[in-house]
Amino acid sequence: MARKKGEPVCCFDCIPCSAGKISNDTDASECTSCPEDFWSNPQRDHCVPKETEFLSYNEPLGIGLTAASLLGTFMCAFVLGIFIYHHSTPIVRANNSELSFQLLLSLKLCFLCSLLFIGRPRLWTCQLRHAAFGISFVLCVSCILVKTMVVLAVFKASKPGGGASLKWFGVLQQRVIVIALTSLQAAICTAWIVSASPTPHKNTQYYNDKIVYECAVGSTVGFAVLLGYIGSLASLSCLIAFISRNLPDSFNEAKLITFSMLIFCAVWVAFVPAYVSSPGKYADAVEVFAILASSFGLLVALFGPKCYIILLRPEMNTRKAIMGREV
Repeated sequence: MARKKGEPVCCFDCIPCSAGKISNDTDASECTSCPEDFWSNPQRDHCVPKETEFLSYNEPLGIGLTAASLLGTFMCAFVLGIFIYHHSTPIVRANNSELSFQLLLSLKLCFLCSLLFIGRPRLWTCQLRHAAFGISFVLCVSCILVKTMVVLAVFKASKPGGGASLKWFGVLQQRVIVIALTSLQAAICTAWIVSASPTPHKNTQYYNDKIVYECAVGSTVGFAVLLGYIGSLASLSCLIAFISRNLPDSFNEAKLITFSMLIFCAVWVAFVPAYVSSPGKYADAVEVFAILASSFGLLVALFGPKCYIILLRPEMNTRKAIMGREV
């Protein structure tokens, strides 16, 4: 009941309650607010549970991202099969085949970890999603960094008196560097989860009539350190590859690495403002898109030219051709 101004007390209008409030009593003078997890129905006479929102496997956006993730995983497996089958050919052996296999496996993990961002957030997925993402990408970038350093070391070793540089980049040393860099990221993720674990969170600030299920990061500092560590390794790898880009053709993988790392850095620089400004499930979608875009960029830029030569130009897959042409 809303009294008419300037009219007797008995004169009133019947008006609907405002959104989020109800009245199911005749001639009520006030409306009752719905509980936090409920909202008023269109008739404003009952409270109904609020609609829940999260990036789901059943919606077009979630289906598209899932399909892209599985496609990337299949492509990694396909390229890995090609490299294993042609492992004795010059183009596979020329650019450190063991690190190439490790890189393909880490890229497969990068594609698969994006699936943890889709579906209803749960405690284990919230804890695992960023840890899996951070460790997978550091493993990937570490392999690229070591490959770049080996390219530079091999070139220096080809000069008079430069053979000493190779002793620091033997097979064992390469493995130790990759494991050490990845272990540091694992330690960062562990400290983050133990001190301020990411947890599922019901967010009602974005919409009044919806509950947005999301993973609260727990510690913004932990998330920033995780991303910063990946960014520092990527920047270092890009810098070394850029320095090595004009080496002779037999060591020209640095050109592919430079291009791939530029794509990687561009994607993640664009990710930060897009992630901060995206509400609810769209923040998760932006992060999944960044993971997939950077992973596809690395896969295509690093392995596309090699697969082209292996499958379509086998006459170039010889030691003589590699030493005289660009890979």
